[in-house]
Amino acid sequence: MTLSVVILNYNVQFFLEHCLYSVVKATSGMDAEIIVVDNASPDGSAEMVREKFPQVKLIVSPNNDGFSAGNNLGIAEAKGRYICLLNPDTILGEQTLRKALEKAQSLDRLGALGIKMIDGTGSFLPESKRKLPLISAALKKVIGLGGGRGYYQNDIHEDEEGEVGVLVGAFMIFLKERYLEVGGLDESYFMYGEDIDLSYSFTKAGYVNYYYGSATMIHYKGESTAKDKAYWNRFYGAMEIFYKKHFPNKAWAQGFLKMGLFVLKHIAAWSFKTKKNKVLPVKQHYLLSEQLSLREKLEGLSEFENLSTLSKSRAFDGALKQCMLVMDTSYMDYQQIIRLMQELKNSGNRFRIHPKRTNFIIGSDYSDKKGEVVQW
Repeated sequence: MTLSVVILNYNVQFFLEHCLYSVVKATSGMDAEIIVVDNASPDGSAEMVREKFPQVKLIVSPNNDGFSAGNNLGIAEAKGRYICLLNPDTILGEQTLRKALEKAQSLDRLGALGIKMIDGTGSFLPESKRKLPLISAALKKVIGLGGGRGYYQNDIHEDEEGEVGVLVGAFMIFLKERYLEVGGLDESYFMYGEDIDLSYSFTKAGYVNYYYGSATMIHYKGESTAKDKAYWNRFYGAMEIFYKKHFPNKAWAQGFLKMGLFVLKHIAAWSFKTKKNKVLPVKQHYLLSEQLSLREKLEGLSEFENLSTLSKSRAFDGALKQCMLVMDTSYMDYQQIIRLMQELKNSGNRFRIHPKRTNFIIGSDYSDKKGEVVQW
């Protein structure tokens, strides 16, 4: 088998369901399998996979042992020569996996390959391509200095490609044998930092991490986590694990490391608590669909009382501003949806997607907040 897509899920049933609809379409005609590892979710995720996706291999972990341990369960069962790690709060275009895999297969010294990610507003996510994190760069990023210089790989345009230091674990393609060779995901990390560790492990072994901007996906971000005290402890605790593991001989830096991480953690926690996202106003609600029944159901919700139907051609004329667009996947394919979101970004537009044959719409208006699921 050529490719195994491994999705680790914790407690995000609706995002996982939507993700799987897109992955099933993206793997159509490919020599591929889909594996879902559920980390003891209490929300019925495992039951949903069994009922709606019988073609997916489901592994149910009795405990939530974290990102690395969960993914390692899936990779151990994977039959593919290549592995694609994928977050459940993501959406792939129909050609995304095929294009990314073809690029990965063309790279002789491949460590891992990542692709262009956009958030729920259509905006590019700069963490799609990062440098090896230094404490000084991370501190500047948290307090808003330097625009991410020294942290993000800004010398490569988002639509271009090239070698990078670090890729994000929301989407990574790599050879299974090389993954095992470098030790794979380190289970010392519970959540966060594992992708940095794996990227650097590939680099130390002489392989290359590669960003490929010609393939795009949606990453809603943060759906499995809350920005509480435990979050910040895990996030910056992971940095401490990374530096101690890979730079053990710099004993002089350990005191500075602890002090820097302490400062980072408290600045970040304060910054998140004080940050207020503006509520995006909506002048008009539009439905991109040919389903009259879907429009009737949405109009039964208070927030969609003034709903109009819009054609794809009208939507792509680029003139829409401050609109809520509900895109039906029985009418538009995921490639079209991703393209439309990018074309209409930065105009105050908000986007929701209705996965075919479901009773919900899903989306996110901010890259640092949990997304929204509306059911009927």
